Amino acid sequence: MTSQLPPRETDHYTQLSDAAVVTTRALLTARENIADTIDASAMMCLHGPAGVGKTLAVNVCLREVERTRGEEICRISFRARPTARAVRHELFAALGLPGDPPRHPSEFDRLLLDSLAAQPRTLVVDEAQWLNRETFEYLRYVWDHPYSQVAIIFAGGEGAHTVLRKEPMLSSRIFIWQHVTKLSLKEVQQVIPLYHPVWARADPANIAFADRHAAHGNFRNWARLTAHTLTALERTGRDYPDQEVLR
Repeated sequence: MTSQLPPRETDHYTQLSDAAVVTTRALLTARENIADTIDASAMMCLHGPAGVGKTLAVNVCLREVERTRGEEICRISFRARPTARAVRHELFAALGLPGDPPRHPSEFDRLLLDSLAAQPRTLVVDEAQWLNRETFEYLRYVWDHPYSQVAIIFAGGEGAHTVLRKEPMLSSRIFIWQHVTKLSLKEVQQVIPLYHPVWARADPANIAFADRHAAHGNFRNWARLTAHTLTALERTGRDYPDQEVLR
């Protein structure tokens, strides 16, 4: 089955050329947590503010799981508060089921449960902060079924934790909660020179200056700043960014 994970080229904001995936503490933790969740056929929630690398961490770790373990990854995402009917149809598409979706809910549920019982799968639910009680109840229903072989990974913004916690029937079943936060200055100094060649020869003081005034430990901000820095270097003919360029 074709992978449902986005291509590696889209991992970085603006598809920044030459940017590397750097091994942060959060990425290492996510790798362990996702592996443990899949092994237990459990559910986990990875949440945090925008731009700190949640989606990248999930995609990188799950690509590794796909490659090394042959796990089938199914990915669904919602942009509005969906109904149970919408969730059924999203699952039908993500599972790659043939034919037309059944019209009657009971028949539809039986088809989905049979498919989820047939083989182990990992379901990634992105933008989990958009979900509502009806959606959570349905996902809990399919996961709770005694024959289901599914692990569920909820990923979302800060609101995802709050929304999930409001649903005790589901939140009590969450195996692992992981809160992804911004990089500390120490982490910035360690990983940003590895993140992109433009920072490899930069003075650590200038990297700290850039983080303090623009990036604030946020990977998306660093990607944006890197793109602007590359443009500035090209226009000025300089080889590496100093504080004048950064200002």
